[in-house]
Amino acid sequence: MTSSFIPDDFPQLRRENVRYSDTDRQGHVNNAVFSTFLECARTDILYDKSRGLLNPDRELVIVKIAIEFLAELSWPGSVEIGSRVAKVGHSSIMFEQAIFQSDKCASVSTSVMVMIDKVTRKSAGLPEDVAERLADLIIQS
Repeated sequence: MTSSFIPDDFPQLRRENVRYSDTDRQGHVNNAVFSTFLECARTDILYDKSRGLLNPDRELVIVKIAIEFLAELSWPGSVEIGSRVAKVGHSSIMFEQAIFQSDKCASVSTSVMVMIDKVTRKSAGLPEDVAERLADLIIQS
């Protein structure tokens, strides 16, 4: 991913307030909180009932995440988390995300989520039409 993203590069944006408790001794947002911001934006997509991605027998788990820290985030303020889908596989979804504060890209991330069977805990296929359900978020190559 490139670090020259702007919020308009992402079809889905979520705003989060930065809490004072998100900061560390250096006075900026702790890097662990970046992961929480990214998770909040992904769950907006995954648990959106209108997309129908989940069913009672399966769930999505994160199997890989890479976060590149480009700039500090500060309190007080808010952030915007941009999300898009880079790839849909048989049982996986690859997300690309970025975190912005005051339109400055502070972080970029790639993550892979895999659908698993709740009983066997093994990989299970995504719904057949998942690409259609995520079409508005899939980046065009």
